[in-house]
Amino acid sequence: MSNSNFVDYVKVFCRSGKGGAGSAHLHRDKFNRKGGPDGGDGGRGGHVIVRGNQQFWTLLHLKYKRHIFATDGGGGGSSLKSGADGKDAIIDVPLGTIAKNAETGEQLFEITAHNEEKILMPGGRGGLGNDHFKSSTFQTPRFAQPGEEGQEDWVVLELKLLADVGLVGFPNAGKSTLLSVLSAARPKIADYPFTTLVPNLGIVKYRDHKSFVMADIPGIIEGASEGKGLGHRFLRHIERNSMLLFLVPADSDDIRTEYEVLVNELGKYNPELLDKQRLLAISKSDMLDEELQEEIRHDLPDIPALFISSIAKIGLVELNDRIWQMMNR
Repeated sequence: MSNSNFVDYVKVFCRSGKGGAGSAHLHRDKFNRKGGPDGGDGGRGGHVIVRGNQQFWTLLHLKYKRHIFATDGGGGGSSLKSGADGKDAIIDVPLGTIAKNAETGEQLFEITAHNEEKILMPGGRGGLGNDHFKSSTFQTPRFAQPGEEGQEDWVVLELKLLADVGLVGFPNAGKSTLLSVLSAARPKIADYPFTTLVPNLGIVKYRDHKSFVMADIPGIIEGASEGKGLGHRFLRHIERNSMLLFLVPADSDDIRTEYEVLVNELGKYNPELLDKQRLLAISKSDMLDEELQEEIRHDLPDIPALFISSIAKIGLVELNDRIWQMMNR
């Protein structure tokens, strides 16, 4: 997933179709010059529907398609023929997409399953034909009901990645390297801060053909919850992860403090994130001998912790085992 192609926020203008008008037709043929009402009902206007599609990973396909319109319903005809329903406008989105009202910010719904469909804007109802208005005392109604207007509004579609494990750490902690080693993902890797500018997903293969999804979230810095650095543009992607893997490099000045800063930023952004299971991995630990590891271990925070090295492939099997155990508690 290249940086330029990852889009997780779009604002679109949607309009559902207007219902077709009912018919006010009166039956006429060569044998009957004064027949009764036989006007059919108008067709329903097309809905605007949001549908989950597991083949999509981004909202890129909607970036330049800002207007989405369904078609109007057809008018009713003679001989009680109903008008055709308008064609629905279907918006395919990745799993984990939330729809919000653009003006109020109210969340309308979320899409989490393949082929799950939610009506974003219902089409207008078709009008009733004059046949519905006849009675014993009013046998020839010459009017019918007009179709109901459709709806229109600006809507925000926002993607929150669905992943089992979210990688959390400062820039250059080694998150992208770890993801590239554990999975087939190929994120951009370089020795400078904010190499990762978009979230990356990787499928990590486990024993017996099992697997789990890991997300590399762009680096958090102190003050990220207030919009510093990359701000909370990507913090929302952590909300859906079932567990969080904190990555702190072994050459950090103070591992405990760095971990606490990360936890503090997550808590400021959304306190519910602190309820998720946490695992700490000390990356780049190939530069440590056993004595140094033991010394560092005494000052680690009170959560499960492992020493790993993505380059030297140290502790990765144990890391996968621990993740799988925590996910399946």
